Amino acid sequence: MKKTALLYPVFIMVLASCQNAEKYDATGIFEANTVTVSSETSGKLVLFNIEEGDSLKIGQQVGLVDTTLLVLQQKQLYSQQLSTEKSSPDIAAQAAALRSQIAHQQNECDRIKRLLANGAATQKQSDDAHAQLRTLHGQLEGLLSTLDKNRNSITESASALQYQKEQVEEQIRKSRITAPITGTVLQKYAEQGEYATPGRPLFKMANLDDIYLRSYFTSSQLAHIRIGQEVTVIADFGGDEQYEYTGKIIWIAQESEFTPKSIQTQDSRANLVYAVKVAVKNDGRLKLGQYGEVRL
Repeated sequence: MKKTALLYPVFIMVLASCQNAEKYDATGIFEANTVTVSSETSGKLVLFNIEEGDSLKIGQQVGLVDTTLLVLQQKQLYSQQLSTEKSSPDIAAQAAALRSQIAHQQNECDRIKRLLANGAATQKQSDDAHAQLRTLHGQLEGLLSTLDKNRNSITESASALQYQKEQVEEQIRKSRITAPITGTVLQKYAEQGEYATPGRPLFKMANLDDIYLRSYFTSSQLAHIRIGQEVTVIADFGGDEQYEYTGKIIWIAQESEFTPKSIQTQDSRANLVYAVKVAVKNDGRLKLGQYGEVRL
């Protein structure tokens, strides 16, 4: 009888542990969508004042690659463009003298025509006057054509300089390092004063307010889950400290994979599982890489 009395508490503890083991349907690790910010230009980091753990707003400037040479190039292009535009010919002013000669010659032709009608001028005088008028018209057309071509060439040159200015302005814009999202700096890969090159990672950040639990379900559980379904997420802080959160399934893998070593499933014989993302609103306690459980 005493032996039975001793075994009874042990049986209760085993039963309780089995019940606790069945309180979850899947397990996983809390993750977030991270963004790695890289340099887009080459130069010295003259400003880079962030630290790991800093909270940033989208568009907030956190660094600057040296733009001294770019600014000088921008000023040079501006001067060249201004000089080029000023060299554009004033067509009206340059053609004014010829137009005046044409008007004078037209009056001369009209005068000779009247004299010819009265017999006071010869036909040759009339022919010579009209020939001179045609010559002046030809000179005007040639001048206008030349000036127009020169102006078009200068306009194209000014446009090319404008494009170069815009390219430099874009390089200056890309020299400003800004936060692409609102979130927290997770890792910092460079320091102020170092040399940056295009593509070199500078820091990594993520929005820690909206994270997800990457959990794993067996094929037999897939029939009980769907995208948009609300589930209970349990965050394990060690010991008996656990907190429950409302989660929503936002993604289900289309292909199975071998069960990760760090993941536990209800069916210990399951070799293949399906990854499932469960979105969770973080209240500040959840940390990336933390263990969590899902209850349907």
